[in-house]
Amino acid sequence: MLTIGKLGASTGVKVPTIRYYEQIGLLPEAERSAENQRLYSQKALERLAFIRHARDLGFTLEAIRDLLSLSDQPGQPCAAADAIVVAQLAEVESRLARLGALKVELQRILTQCAGGKIADCRVIEALGDHSLCATDHRYPDLGATT
Repeated sequence: MLTIGKLGASTGVKVPTIRYYEQIGLLPEAERSAENQRLYSQKALERLAFIRHARDLGFTLEAIRDLLSLSDQPGQPCAAADAIVVAQLAEVESRLARLGALKVELQRILTQCAGGKIADCRVIEALGDHSLCATDHRYPDLGATT
């Protein structure tokens, strides 16, 4: 059995995050010692490592919840898990496209700067007026309008 600190050290997950995962039901509630200290099994360690790896790959907590539910049913076909990964891959590809557009725009803004004074700086001017940008690279979730 592992204490919460040892569990966190073994997985690279901070103690408050472990408590949060317990609170929202991603991790089962830990057993308690006679001193009321949380104690975790090898299975909890494996589950937390799964969660950590999935978070590292960018999965949302809801997707992780679904993947964990699927992993608890090993006899089921993996089509549902595949669909979750396909959706995550599409999100990653979308982010990469946005990042590529941002890179191009930042390079364009930078090359227009003559390196003079701030009063004449194209970087500051472009940041203050989105219409000076070559593309619309705003994130949709920021409530931007075109």
